[in-house]
Amino acid sequence: MRLGVLDVGSNTVHLLVVDAHPGACPLPAHSHKAELRLAQLLDDDGAIGPHGVDRLISVIKEALQAAEDKGAEEVLPFATSAVREARNADDVLERVRAETGVELQVLTGSEEARLTFLAARRWFGWSAGKLLVLDIGGGSLEVAYGIDEEPDAAASLPLGAGRLTAGWLPGDPPDPDDVRALRRHVRTEIARTVGEFSRLGTPDHVVATSKTFKQLARIAGAARSAEGLYVQRELKRESVEGWVPRLAAMTERERAELPGVSEGRAGQLLAGALVAEAAMDLFGVERVEICPWALREGVILRRLDHMESV
Repeated sequence: MRLGVLDVGSNTVHLLVVDAHPGACPLPAHSHKAELRLAQLLDDDGAIGPHGVDRLISVIKEALQAAEDKGAEEVLPFATSAVREARNADDVLERVRAETGVELQVLTGSEEARLTFLAARRWFGWSAGKLLVLDIGGGSLEVAYGIDEEPDAAASLPLGAGRLTAGWLPGDPPDPDDVRALRRHVRTEIARTVGEFSRLGTPDHVVATSKTFKQLARIAGAARSAEGLYVQRELKRESVEGWVPRLAAMTERERAELPGVSEGRAGQLLAGALVAEAAMDLFGVERVEICPWALREGVILRRLDHMESV
């Protein structure tokens, strides 16, 4: 069957259409993206303003039309931290439902981490052993660890690249004092949760998902996305440590000229790099392998599992 998954994230609204069947690998058929940056559209009271809601509804309608055009039998819609944490989340969800017919499922941070972990486990398989999965989104950092398909520990921290950029790095290029303050903040937040994972032992394989990690790997020399999903890509901690001061000295336009860095993501790459550096350091990780699958694929896999059990 052809499934669509509609991801209302902190940076983008992304429709992924796949051909999927229980027991088979979901095959991408179409991708439709719109940069919305909901995490940066919150007003001083933490609410998504009228313009942001209008834009969200318009983008969802476009995505639904694209899903119809591509023959999707079912669309699985969900939202993550930007909607979850908005002060007017209930009102936003009701307007979306009333004007588009879509009932967005708002995932908790733990659900995000667990579904992303499921996707990584299916991608790498049982031979990967104990997995530690790191995912840097626009609004949050997800961490999950385990040996099965359901992680033994999962956490979500408010350390998304978009959120941190908007709240901590107003300059272009950013003020060095702001960068140092953000570095301290990120490390303090991550350090609070390290013990929950370290007591479970050393992972056999460390995996990173998300656009932030993919872009950092690319500028550090990993293969281009055009070379395909099955090319192994990794990111070493020493590479991130070397790039952080270079990114901090660049303007947003200069970062956008780096290989693999899109114009829309260039502004938040430094904040993402600070989170990646801190997570790898505090969890004692020397290198991560980049996983092509993440939250959207986890949602699809969970849906297929449910179909098998019915």
